[in-house]
Amino acid sequence: MKRFVVAASALILIFIVILVVFLKKNSKVIARAQVESSASITKLLGKAKEFESKGDISGAKGVYQQLVEDFPNSSEVMNWLKKIESINIKSLFSNVPDSRSTLYEIKPGDTLSKIAREFNTTTDLIKKSNNLKDDRIMPGRKIKVWVKPFSILVYKSQNILILKSDGEIMKTYTVSTGKDNSTPVGTFTITTKLENPTWFRDGSVVPPESPENILGTRWMGINLPSYGIHGTTEPQSLGQQATQGCVRMSNADVEELYTIIPTGTEVVIVD
Repeated sequence: MKRFVVAASALILIFIVILVVFLKKNSKVIARAQVESSASITKLLGKAKEFESKGDISGAKGVYQQLVEDFPNSSEVMNWLKKIESINIKSLFSNVPDSRSTLYEIKPGDTLSKIAREFNTTTDLIKKSNNLKDDRIMPGRKIKVWVKPFSILVYKSQNILILKSDGEIMKTYTVSTGKDNSTPVGTFTITTKLENPTWFRDGSVVPPESPENILGTRWMGINLPSYGIHGTTEPQSLGQQATQGCVRMSNADVEELYTIIPTGTEVVIVD
């Protein structure tokens, strides 16, 4: 019996020694991998900044996308995704064409609204991306026009609105949705767009300039009466279920979205 106990103790001791050696070796491998990952991340971030300093936002975006793909467990992933979204909007509003836009030569008789209808975009977006101060355009000039369709996805449980173009996420916005889960779920379209909207509340009219007008600076109505996407006079409520059923954004965000999306844009709202 004593020999058995001694043998068992020896085996346990050997197992412990092997385990300690394995853990030390494994920890060194993990530490080396972490150092190598950190060095790779630092190198790629330097490359991204180099692209940005040269004004090559497309190159910078590619690097941030590589960072997200290669290091999905990094604590910096959300920052890289925000960088990609920032570059998306910067690219959208710049006059540099890419695969999602075209250079259109203005013809005699053209107007901005006519061009916008032809390409299913907005006059505001054409003006912003071409640095146009007003609606006057000259035949022969080439302007950048976005040609890929936009769509909107709203997640009620997360209180976020995602702007997509041709399936790619362009930007994620923090919003407020309806109290008691009152925002409708389904697939809708944008049917109306209004700047500085009047709010019709319980038979009364609340003008745009009134501090009681909770619609903020923009209204984008969907094909469900009384529901839409709008600004707010209560930005502190963003990120919460706080509305009467509409989707509420900050005024700066709703003005940006208003510039981008035309009527007819698809809006999908999910729980």
